Amino acid sequence: MRYVAAYVLAVLGGKDSPANGDLEKILSSVGVEVDAERLTKVIKELAGKSIDDLIKEGREKLSSMPVGGGGAVAAADAAPAAAAGGDKKEAKKEEKKEESESEDDDMGFALFE
Repeated sequence: MRYVAAYVLAVLGGKDSPANGDLEKILSSVGVEVDAERLTKVIKELAGKSIDDLIKEGREKLSSMPVGGGGAVAAADAAPAAAAGGDKKEAKKEEKKEESESEDDDMGFALFE
């Protein structure tokens, strides 16, 4: 993802066809080590393609994906079966969940890590 983000930044910066060196410069400016093999693969995959078209394609694919709801139903069905002996475990899970939420201010997503 970081290589794609760097590619998009380079295109937005005026490079129609960014080279490895362009992306390396962008990534190193934020302290990211570059894997030359992956970088070359991204550049080959994106070469000659319009970023606007790629973004449009990606949005169409994302819009066709189902979201939410499915996991909650399965968890709700399993809850009554576990309720008899799982009260202590459930309290511990809630404590851990609260801790992880407070530690995860960036929502578990770091673009350049």
